[in-house]
Amino acid sequence: MENIKSLRPLGRTGIMITPIGLGCWQFSKQKNMAGKFWPTLDDNVIDRIVSLSIDGGINWFDTAEIYGGGESEKALSKALKAAGKKPGDVLVATKWWPMFRFASNIRKTINERIRLLDPYPIDLYQVHQPFSFSSENSEMEVMAELFNGGLVKSIGVSNFSAQKMENSWKTLQKAGIPLASNQVRYSLLDRRIESNGVMDLAKKLGITIIAYSPLTQGIVTGKFHDNPELLKNIGFRKYSSQFKPEGLEKKPSGCNFSLKELAVKYNVTPSRVALNWLIHFNGDTVVAIPGATKENHVKENCGAMSFRLSDEDMVRLDNVSSIFK
Repeated sequence: MENIKSLRPLGRTGIMITPIGLGCWQFSKQKNMAGKFWPTLDDNVIDRIVSLSIDGGINWFDTAEIYGGGESEKALSKALKAAGKKPGDVLVATKWWPMFRFASNIRKTINERIRLLDPYPIDLYQVHQPFSFSSENSEMEVMAELFNGGLVKSIGVSNFSAQKMENSWKTLQKAGIPLASNQVRYSLLDRRIESNGVMDLAKKLGITIIAYSPLTQGIVTGKFHDNPELLKNIGFRKYSSQFKPEGLEKKPSGCNFSLKELAVKYNVTPSRVALNWLIHFNGDTVVAIPGATKENHVKENCGAMSFRLSDEDMVRLDNVSSIFK
């Protein structure tokens, strides 16, 4: 099979990343409400997941302050050390949590982010979501301070609308800094960024889209439709509406059927097909950060970079999932 694990640019920053990174929300150790969405993973399991991801060609990892109140950041740093990685060998992205805070808090909490990720630098620092006591412009001004002070290597946002993304881009442009990325929910079953202006603007301005929940937390492959027993072991997520019977019924069998057919055609799995579509359908604009709680998940993630769907097959998946735009 053709190996296409080539690097692609992170926005216009000059930083090069693999099309697939590893999302690290699941390293939260069930600390705080955000952490309870996942079962607790032992350190040795986390270490193995990170090591296998690196072995499979992944060169970057995405975590956040809110993921267990720093537990994920700490676990990621420990795992990277266990894998023998030195600062600069891999890239680390993390996020500041804005809720009930002012932009000045970015400055106040950056040392804690650096401490927990030590010795790995923050290659991408993101504002996690758009709701805070300050405007996105104020937040970007403080982010620019961190960048100019050498504390972070690039700046991104997450869950930002097209308008807020553009406002952020303009503020950073005044400082001569590119807006690297917007991390948003994007999958075959959630394509709203293609109709709300986010994707079009990202392509126009050279901003990378980082797709989180790229497999809709496993729903896109149809595995929960085929085996509802799996729902018993997915942590706090099972209380989410999309995992309820009525939520699962809203997902089309046509999309799952096409994924399964293409999986047979390419001799891969449905999840690899779904991820491959994400990272190629929009050129180099979209990268994806699937998570992993088991070794097999890592193999699936990395395997999505080992082939490329034909243009015809990408259009086929586009057609069957277009109702989710």
